[in-house]
This record gives sequence, structure tokens and C-alpha cells, in this order.
Amino acid sequence: MANGAVVVIGGTHGMGREVASHYAAQGRQVVLSGRDADRAKGVAADLGGDTSGIALELSEPEQIAAALAGIGPVRHLVIAAIERDENTAREYDVARAVRLATLKLVGYTEAIHALLDRMGEESSIVLFGGLAKDRPYPGSTTVTTVNGGISTMIHTLAVELAPIRVNAVHPAIVGDSPYWRDKPAPVLEAFRSRTPLGRLVSMRDVVGAVAFLLENPSVTGVNLPVDGGWLLM
Repeated sequence: MANGAVVVIGGTHGMGREVASHYAAQGRQVVLSGRDADRAKGVAADLGGDTSGIALELSEPEQIAAALAGIGPVRHLVIAAIERDENTAREYDVARAVRLATLKLVGYTEAIHALLDRMGEESSIVLFGGLAKDRPYPGSTTVTTVNGGISTMIHTLAVELAPIRVNAVHPAIVGDSPYWRDKPAPVLEAFRSRTPLGRLVSMRDVVGAVAFLLENPSVTGVNLPVDGGWLLM
């Protein structure tokens, strides 16, 4: 089990891809997933080493176990798949809300359930949340709710699945991520100026936090904000 795979669900883009790249560069066996099989396999080929790609759709939880059936022993599981949903109460889209809640809460849990028989006592899990749970904005009702759900889900899982460790990472604005890097400079400056460190979080910072949560044997049930102190101001 010490040499089991690093599984990154949502590993074809953004921070999930960066986590997969980090472990691929270490020579680890990495399995990454995306919604499209060809894209997942292409990203795996780009990362090189012992990296493979599979198709998986978290918003269809009944299909998750079959998608993960071919994976062997798992040392680390990272669930980084996200979906941005700006859904206001005044113009509420039920279908979009149900999809996101299913993806983030039911889908995350089912992916863990499907892989548990291949995880050992030293295995660990990191779930991606987000700081909309603490700093809501107009249209974030569903996002804020599901990220709040992640923060409590890891507490129940850390108790239920012990000694498997379960933690969550909650990034703030990640300035060099695909979503944020092309935003207008004044928009990014408004966030940067509200951090004690005077800079935005980078994807490298988030990867370092994920690696810490995965690898430190005494850390479980922790919600780790990676925000440059943004929540302090």
C-alpha cells in the first residue's frame, strides 16, 4: 500500500492537474480523471511517467464505481473536481443547483466509497472546498452551501474512516489559475490589496498545501484555508 497510486479526480485542468503533475514528477503512479476519456488520456500522456487517465462524471454517482473499478491500491486520493455555479435565489435554476450539490456532496462521497476497499491504514484523502463558504457573494448560494458541506463532511469521514486520514483544502483567489489569471488587473488588485502578504495565492502554494495534508501522518479532520491571510482582513 505504501506504493499505491495517487488518484486525482478532476485532474485534467487547473489545480487538480497541478497536483497530478507534482506526483508524476516524483515518479509516483498517478491516475487522473476528467469528464472526457480522450482528454484525460491526453493529459496523462503530457504528464508522462506512470500516469493514466480515465473518464469519470461526479454528477452521475451511480456510474462512479464502474469508472473506478480498474484502479489498484490507492495511497492518496485527491478530489479536486469543481463546477462554478452563479445561481441566485431570485433567478434560481434548480437543475444547476441539483447538479452541483450532487457532484460535490454525493459524488465526492461515492468516489471515496468506491475506492475504500483499495485503501489501507496509511492512505489519505484531500477534498477541495473553497472560501465562498466564509466569504459569500451574490449568486454563490449553492457554491457556499456545498463548500460548507465539505468542511463538515471531512469531520464525519475522519472519524468514520480512521485511521485513513481525511482533510480539506480551501483556496482563496488563485491568481495564476486558468480561471483567474486573465481577469482584469484592477479586479485582481482588489483582492491582492486585502491580503496581509500583499500577493495572491499561487497554484504552487495550493499544491504544497495538498501535499502536506496528504503526507503528514498526524493531520486529519482539518479544513486548511490557503488564502494569504485574506480572511483576516
